[in-house]
Amino acid sequence: MADTTTIPPIDNAAIRAVFEAWPPGLRSRLLHLRRLVFETAAATEGVGELDETLKWGQPAYLTTRSGSGSTIRLGALRGQEGYALYFICHTGLVERFSELYPSTLHCVDNRALHFGMDDALPEAELRHCVQLALTYHVRKRGAGSGRRAPSAD
Repeated sequence: MADTTTIPPIDNAAIRAVFEAWPPGLRSRLLHLRRLVFETAAATEGVGELDETLKWGQPAYLTTRSGSGSTIRLGALRGQEGYALYFICHTGLVERFSELYPSTLHCVDNRALHFGMDDALPEAELRHCVQLALTYHVRKRGAGSGRRAPSAD
């Protein structure tokens, strides 16, 4: 069972308003993704505390203090039912996720993982992808320094 102390309340009124504006079913799924991001951050060495903010009107999670990772956003799909985790497109993260989990994850272009409202979430695979995003800069720095960096496999 998850340690709920790692899941902070949504204290920022603007972020809370975004979550509250989503229909209940969608809100529930996006809050589940939020929990998964915070739990993964807490369980991943070197990530530290996340900052929760809005980017492009969507909840975004940054490793501002540690500088360990790349921004993760979550939101509803535009023009269709479903929701997504979004990643910075030039990082190559989504391409890597597609290589690792070609039959499990619905990777869209170089920036998102899409989920249908009735999809069962592949929790282990998602946690791994979130971990890779939250440690992106650590691996990038480690690769350039000759030091061993956390594995992307």
